[in-house]
Amino acid sequence: MSNVIVIGGGPAGMICAGKAAAEGNNVILIEKNEKLGKKLFITGKGRCNFTSNCEVEEIFDNVVHNKKFLYSSIYNFTNKDTIEFFNKLGLKEKVERGGRVFPESDKSSDVIKALDKYVKQNGVKVMLKTEVASIFYEEGRVNGVELKDGTRLAAEKVVVATGGLTYSQTGSTGDGYKFAEEAGHRINEIEGALIPLETKESFVKDLQGLSLKNVSVSLYEGKKLKETTFGEMIFTHFGVSGPMILSLSSRMKKNKKYSIKIDLKAALDNDTLDRRIVRDFEKNSNKILKNSMDDLLPQRLIPIIIRLSGIKEDKIVNQISKEERLKLVQTLKGMELEITSKAHLDLGIITAGGVDTKEINPQTMESKKVPGLYFAGEVIDVDALTGGFNLQIAFSTGYLAGTDFK
Repeated sequence: MSNVIVIGGGPAGMICAGKAAAEGNNVILIEKNEKLGKKLFITGKGRCNFTSNCEVEEIFDNVVHNKKFLYSSIYNFTNKDTIEFFNKLGLKEKVERGGRVFPESDKSSDVIKALDKYVKQNGVKVMLKTEVASIFYEEGRVNGVELKDGTRLAAEKVVVATGGLTYSQTGSTGDGYKFAEEAGHRINEIEGALIPLETKESFVKDLQGLSLKNVSVSLYEGKKLKETTFGEMIFTHFGVSGPMILSLSSRMKKNKKYSIKIDLKAALDNDTLDRRIVRDFEKNSNKILKNSMDDLLPQRLIPIIIRLSGIKEDKIVNQISKEERLKLVQTLKGMELEITSKAHLDLGIITAGGVDTKEINPQTMESKKVPGLYFAGEVIDVDALTGGFNLQIAFSTGYLAGTDFK
């Protein structure tokens, strides 16, 4: 039996603390906020997509950085195990588009309640509104933590599950990176992931709040196509966001030039779209162009698409040439935006970068540098696409770390 301290009351920390206590250890879970799971509460717009029901192997296809590091943790505690884990705690799930798993109630608070139940039923001591200042060591191994008020708590094992740097208002202020650096760990460059994108084009301000469904977006690195995805997006005052954009952002590397092309009519090929436009033009032959496209596009998008196509918006439809019409088709099938940067780090759903995986034992989550020091969740340099995969990483790494305390 060991004295174990888990720093951070998020998904990785809660499941780790509960599991470690279930293994017979004396466990303290320390959280700086007034309640556990504060960031988890806003996950998935308050609905909490807590895992995926895909085949286990597919999880790794959705991991962006360091997927091999996660083999042991994911296979030790799979997405199927996660669903069963919550079922046993009284949480029923439902599966939506793309295999996304949500609580049947659509309430993230129910996921937090289940984790809180797991923590308490296993006898974990929870310390809220408590901040760890540092981890202290003796003879090269962990010996406990020191709190901000100077109190020292002894422990043979300490788990850093403090999250990343995004959504700092929920307490994710990078404490774990400091603890890791003080222990001699390398921290790989931190940046926001699953994050909105800023664009060069100023006209996005005129489209702010406009949501597009059933469109496809292609990401280009220079002239090279990197990826194409289909679904929903939204314009913001500084650029673009939405599920597709967030996923594409994780494919972007630093110091590279990117652009996106939006296919506004992804369900139609060029010829079919052209025939559709011809029919609309025949119906509105005596109208000016900007008044003839209401059936084709949202009102706010019409003047921008016309401007990008190079056609005068007050031109009479029956005077538009075939060449101009084909240019309109090309614009609708490839509205191009130049990406200037990712949005501010704090707008990222998760953090990319973190404690170097080469310095963590993937079979236990223990530091290779300091015995008794463990890491779990977002503080590690691993991240994935949307769809419940990042929370699954948190659960798997947290559970594995807790399993090692026997």
